[in-house]
Amino acid sequence: MVILGVAEIAVVGSGYLGLVVGICFADLGNNVIINDIDREKITELNDGKLPIYESGLKEIFERVRKGGQLVFTTDYKYTVENSEYIFILVDTPSREDGKADLKNILNVARSIGRKINGYKIIVIKSTVPVGTGYLVKDIIREEMLKQGLNHPFDVVSNPEFMREGEAVNDFFSPSRFVIGSENEKVLQKLLDVYRDHLNREIPFLFTNIETAEMIKYASNAFLATKISFINEIARFCAQLNVDVRDVARGMGMDERISPHFLQAGCGYGGSCLPKDNQALAQMGRDHGFPLDIVEAVIKVNERQKKYMVKIIEEKMGNLEGKILGVLGLSFKPGTGDMREAPSLSIIPSLIEKGAYIQAFCPGGKKEAIWRLEKYKGKIEFLQGPYEAIERSSACVLLTEWDQFRDLDFFKVKKLLKDPFFFDFRNLYSRSQVEEVGPI
Repeated sequence: MVILGVAEIAVVGSGYLGLVVGICFADLGNNVIINDIDREKITELNDGKLPIYESGLKEIFERVRKGGQLVFTTDYKYTVENSEYIFILVDTPSREDGKADLKNILNVARSIGRKINGYKIIVIKSTVPVGTGYLVKDIIREEMLKQGLNHPFDVVSNPEFMREGEAVNDFFSPSRFVIGSENEKVLQKLLDVYRDHLNREIPFLFTNIETAEMIKYASNAFLATKISFINEIARFCAQLNVDVRDVARGMGMDERISPHFLQAGCGYGGSCLPKDNQALAQMGRDHGFPLDIVEAVIKVNERQKKYMVKIIEEKMGNLEGKILGVLGLSFKPGTGDMREAPSLSIIPSLIEKGAYIQAFCPGGKKEAIWRLEKYKGKIEFLQGPYEAIERSSACVLLTEWDQFRDLDFFKVKKLLKDPFFFDFRNLYSRSQVEEVGPI
């Protein structure tokens, strides 16, 4: 479906979410410029190569490239001058002290202030601490003043809630839109861009900039809390011979709780929850208001990753020289993103204990190769789940890709050297595995 009218949109940042937003906006019939300072990545995109794996994105990318609605560039002057809406989707990684590093956001603001040539609506979709929208406004004004410019502009907070692995679906069918602005005319113009979503009655929440910024942090903190809660309950259930999967099902039947994010596993990872929780906790400390629950969630999550390694060692004993078949490297299915993936903590710990790794991941291999480069010679990347399991002393399931949901356990048993199957995503019940006999 194409929106009425063509918007001139720039997306600054060509990471996972920046590419999804830009490519999908183009698919709605808009003219889109995607800007990034990474020349190598922009060259790759202009050559028709998508540098990330995100479910469903490649097909749209190829379609809009043929339609000519998409431009990739490193040129800020071209980007700013040829757009009315500038969506900022650069990363805000954690600093050593836990605060969000706003260097990239502020550099974008300076570039806009230097190149602005008329009225612009600057839409901050990156996750940023409360008050960043006003800081961006001030920087743009300062840069314009240096250039002798005085163009009108508005800054809007429009946090994204897309889930990696489901980002394309979430762009077209999001749970909600949050738009923070004090200017009602800006809201109406932004609604024109999102007209297709309005036609499908997707809920919109209008608020001020600071509230919109906090909604994103609070949402991610709550999701992380549910994950850490069920993981802690899972560890306790293991002590009591209780099936945590049934516990989670029983809890999820209560509509006040819901079953979402109650799947016990290795802990949360990815580009958002870890850094956003760290940033929110640090914000609380900076304002003299410690967020005790958020702080506890962070500790529980780190403990969970170490607990996975402890289980393997307790069951298998000395890991020196043993081959372990690992299924899944990305932090979740449907994406190749390895940022803060539990595998990046678990695999190095296993290697340091003397193990060798045979790994397979449907989408994460490309990124895993360079992220785990220091362990070259200790880890091999295979072409399928059974190849990874063959000759291994154990199968370790770390990511719940669909390819791993229907394993042939007769085949698994035959391929494994020793009878160990560690299902750290709780895809299978004990009875499903043990019906083929001890593995």
